[in-house]
Amino acid sequence: MEAASFLTRPAAPSFSAFPGTALIRQRHRVSSIVIASEKNISANAKKAVPSSNYVVPFDKASPLTRPLAEILRDLNKRVSDKIIKPDDNSIPWYHANRMLSFYAPGWCGEIRNVIFSNDGTVTVVYRVTVRGSDGEAHRESTGTLSLEDGQFQDPVAAAEEKAFCRACARFGLGLYLYHEDETL
Repeated sequence: MEAASFLTRPAAPSFSAFPGTALIRQRHRVSSIVIASEKNISANAKKAVPSSNYVVPFDKASPLTRPLAEILRDLNKRVSDKIIKPDDNSIPWYHANRMLSFYAPGWCGEIRNVIFSNDGTVTVVYRVTVRGSDGEAHRESTGTLSLEDGQFQDPVAAAEEKAFCRACARFGLGLYLYHEDETL
């Protein structure tokens, strides 16, 4: 296969959340998958523009190729202001997911507990695990929302999103957003 060749495939059912085409790109024996929207796809697939700078590695090699110290250093970098939601100064979950996949391939997340309280709230406990060549580390956090809050269609999913983003922040991903306005 040529060094910078592209294969274009219609989006598979597992990519239903991403309208458009999945591009599988291979360069220097490393494959990656890029989701591009229909408006970015022209007649020539080589001109497709990915929707993000974070291209997820899609490789046969083991994802355990970097030490944890390097992964944590990269997760603590400032993120682009373009992806920060200005209304609540946070990183959307899908960008956090994509950045974890880029900087820490092989990461995993799990819901540890869902707690329904008598006061009408739901709390989700979420754990993110990052694997490196020298071991693994995990961080847990919670997200709590009111079940009667009309702002969310699914308060449990919204609490999960909040817990996931907070667990990512405990690894350093966007942590500065929580205390950026404080002075030392």
